[in-house]
Amino acid sequence: MKMSLRGRLSRSAPVRFIGGIAIKCWAYSGAYILFCIVLYWLYGGVLAFLLLCFATTGVLYQTQDQLLYRPDLPEHSRVYVPAPSIFKLPYQSVYTRSRDGTMLHMFFIVQPGEKAKRSPTILFLHGNAGNIGHRLKNVFGLYHNADCNVLMLEYRGYGLSEGSPSEEGLYMDAQAGIDFLTTRNDINTSEIIVFGRSLGGAVAIDLATKLDNERNIWCLILENTFTSIPDMASILVSSILLNYLPLICYKNQFMSVRKVRFITVPTMFMSGLSDKLVPPHMMKELHKKCGSSYKRLISIVGGTHNETWNQDGYYQHLQTFINELRQKPALRVPASHVYQIDDI
Repeated sequence: MKMSLRGRLSRSAPVRFIGGIAIKCWAYSGAYILFCIVLYWLYGGVLAFLLLCFATTGVLYQTQDQLLYRPDLPEHSRVYVPAPSIFKLPYQSVYTRSRDGTMLHMFFIVQPGEKAKRSPTILFLHGNAGNIGHRLKNVFGLYHNADCNVLMLEYRGYGLSEGSPSEEGLYMDAQAGIDFLTTRNDINTSEIIVFGRSLGGAVAIDLATKLDNERNIWCLILENTFTSIPDMASILVSSILLNYLPLICYKNQFMSVRKVRFITVPTMFMSGLSDKLVPPHMMKELHKKCGSSYKRLISIVGGTHNETWNQDGYYQHLQTFINELRQKPALRVPASHVYQIDDI
């Protein structure tokens, strides 16, 4: 009987051991649940607020493309692209593929006959809204007043081009434009000018900083462009909090203020002093930090964001810049040299 009792006691020991662990786990679990309840009661509002902020920033991050890129403004811009024939400009409507396979639409406007080979060629990079057809009046002036061939490139997601716009996508599209021009035998490929206005200026700066493009880009012309998207956001939203927002929160950054110091090609900055969207001081800052030893800042009184080109003297300064590059390619222009056109 003693052995039987001792056997029962030995068999019940594991049960008691497991039971003890279960009771402790139950006690600890209960304490943890109670702790969570008290913590939520004390700090639940804070946690809910942080979760709301996290969700809100996530939504804003994903909608930044819609805020920046406006290919549908004005209405029907994705369907109807005015043709250069409206201004009696000779043109080819051509398509090329970006490096990721996206099909891009372009207008190639070329000077007649042998003049095409004697004229510089502009890669025209437009702003964030509309399509290339909305810039034809300006291109008409470049064609006749500056005697240039013009390749009007339509970013992905704009006009008749495929895809959806993005920062890296626009960079690839601009590269496709350069690649297209360098394969042509009907133009002078040693005189390729990259022109960028507003958002197009940021794209042009990135293009000019690529080492492979130094020998392909003759010069750079930037008009009313910005230092960066975070800088523009802090101005447009007028909130000091944006100054402390990490860059990672910006899906599109276009950090021209950092890239411009790596530019080596001759560069001209065209700044409209009546620009109400991009503050003219941004153009001054870009000009100051530009790494090119041959750079100019042209300040145009009365020039607005989209129509600085409509001011008197605009095309003359472009032509002067081009002529000086041809006549004195080693010319150095002091960084502080500023030209100004009086409003008439």
